[in-house]
Amino acid sequence: MSAPRQIIMVRHGQSAANEDTSIYERVPDYRIPLTDSGVSEAREAGRIVREQLAGERVSVYISPYLRAYQTFDALGIHDLAERVIEEPRLREQDWANFQIAHDIEQQKKLRDSYGHFFFRFREGESGSDVYDRVSSFMETLYRHWDKPDYTPNTLLVTHGLTMRLFCMRWFHWTVEYFESLNNPENAGVRTLIRQPDGRYQLDRPFTQWAERAETDTVLSTLSERL
Repeated sequence: MSAPRQIIMVRHGQSAANEDTSIYERVPDYRIPLTDSGVSEAREAGRIVREQLAGERVSVYISPYLRAYQTFDALGIHDLAERVIEEPRLREQDWANFQIAHDIEQQKKLRDSYGHFFFRFREGESGSDVYDRVSSFMETLYRHWDKPDYTPNTLLVTHGLTMRLFCMRWFHWTVEYFESLNNPENAGVRTLIRQPDGRYQLDRPFTQWAERAETDTVLSTLSERL
């Protein structure tokens, strides 16, 4: 398997929904665009990604959401992209077709007390559902990497939760550790870098809102919940 030198992940830039959540009531989530600030954030991320690629070719997998496509365009690395593949399994967590703001806020509060991984939004997905489709996507990546002419780099343009769950699946993090992690910032970049032994290392960790180790389980944190 010709595994890539690095797997770069980019979260989309600031979207119109980050500024005004009421947009969910009239615009489908997948059609919500970037703001001007989001485009600027993505351009800065593109500078970082181009530097990391160092002139090498890259295979791009992109969420089908408008804000992901606009982020990729703003990265400005089309000249290095060997191919760009729309990958629905990298989409945002599904919450509802059209979201009613006050109802979603109530569900978010429930999710915070129940847990982000297992809580399922009405008419939507749980974090564990996203984990399952990310796992399926990885199988596709492995098949692509088996091709002898695969590029030295992989780029995923996706969403914050999906990035965290990709890393959770890749590094076999526990649910308790995942629950402690914050999303990366808008247009945030995280990279899995292949080491001499063939394993990958995350270039920098996600920030945490609670102190947890990668091996902590529901059992080891039980006393905190009593």
